[in-house]
Amino acid sequence: MSTVDRNAADYAALSNVLRDYFDGLYHCDTKKLATVFHPQATYATATEGKLLKLGMDEYFPIVDKREPPAKRGETRRDRIISIEFAGPVTALARVECAIGPKFFTDLLTFIKLDGRWQIIAKVFHYELTE
Repeated sequence: MSTVDRNAADYAALSNVLRDYFDGLYHCDTKKLATVFHPQATYATATEGKLLKLGMDEYFPIVDKREPPAKRGETRRDRIISIEFAGPVTALARVECAIGPKFFTDLLTFIKLDGRWQIIAKVFHYELTE
């Protein structure tokens, strides 16, 4: 497979993982999110002026307790801004999405292990919308 073909295949694979990521957030489906996050992934933000850093064992119960945006009938506002490859097994995606009054910019770092892409770090910022 040529580099161009590999890059196109990896871009398509990452786009599919991001679709599952957005679906998992919109439906608060931690089973789906568990397929896109590496079990040892980090979730971090400093939006509120202090570091919040969680592992998946801490993050998923928070998602489980949310009322899904889908159930509230919220309009989806998720999109991929960019995907950049740092090599054949490392990538960074910048994405946006909204949950309730929060509009998020997520920087998602991916690693490719055993032939599949997974998020190893989610670092994000959010703004409150009216």
